Amino acid sequence: MFNPVNLANADWDTWKKTLGQAVGFAEELGISKQKISSLAQQAGDLLAQDVTPANPEQQAIKELWDVAEPEERKVLATLMTRLVS
Repeated sequence: MFNPVNLANADWDTWKKTLGQAVGFAEELGISKQKISSLAQQAGDLLAQDVTPANPEQQAIKELWDVAEPEERKVLATLMTRLVS
């Protein structure tokens, strides 16, 4: 099962690859892009609250997440899923 907390400790390329595989699997199951983005936003909330960034890229995403309004977080989550798709 996809666990965003375990993934948080990965290097940037591994993180993107694993997230891309999770997004691809969700798409194969017929989950809508909107639902995938919603799940990504929930994972982002969890990571931002409970996980120390493991690399500079994750730190930048966390800093953006921390200052973003809820609608902006939705956009960031959508962009992250698009980045890895």
